[in-house]
Amino acid sequence: MPNRLSIVVVEQDRERALLIVDSLRASGDHEISVIAERTGLARLISEKNPDVVLVDVTSPSRDMLEELTLASSPLDRPVAMFVDRSDDNLTRAAIEAGVSAYVVDGLAPGRIKPVLDAAITRFYMFHAMRAELAATKRALEERKIIDRAKGMLMKARGLDEDAAYALLRKAAMDQGKKMVDVAEALVTAAGLLS
Repeated sequence: MPNRLSIVVVEQDRERALLIVDSLRASGDHEISVIAERTGLARLISEKNPDVVLVDVTSPSRDMLEELTLASSPLDRPVAMFVDRSDDNLTRAAIEAGVSAYVVDGLAPGRIKPVLDAAITRFYMFHAMRAELAATKRALEERKIIDRAKGMLMKARGLDEDAAYALLRKAAMDQGKKMVDVAEALVTAAGLLS
């Protein structure tokens, strides 16, 4: 995340919006936009394409959370939400909507920067975990394809597991391809022939 953040503040009350903007400006040189309108929130946030979204509401509605989900899915950007009151269902819905920090009991100027920092850190932590999970799933799928191809070679040529692996590896090196690509081609071809 760059030092100079593009921040969208969602706040209907002008005085509270100015308080938030002043607090953000005191914490750094940020590009700050305020959205006072709640209808079309997803479109307005998408048009601005900010690094971070900060929402201050008395009590979030399901409609607002749906708009946030559309505008700021968990993969897009950190979202910090300050609410005056909440319940378990709304808290859960906010987190599921991709809110990185959900602070109950309102907004205090001194809390904005630490909460924003926590939201950004949490967003990137979850982003890294999702990337790691996707890589692990991909590696597992590749391993399954390679094992299946090895099994086919072992059966067709009477090889042991090490020899089947070595044959796949040699074929991949000779063709300048990844081993999983050679294994997948073998599995596909065998499927067509059977």
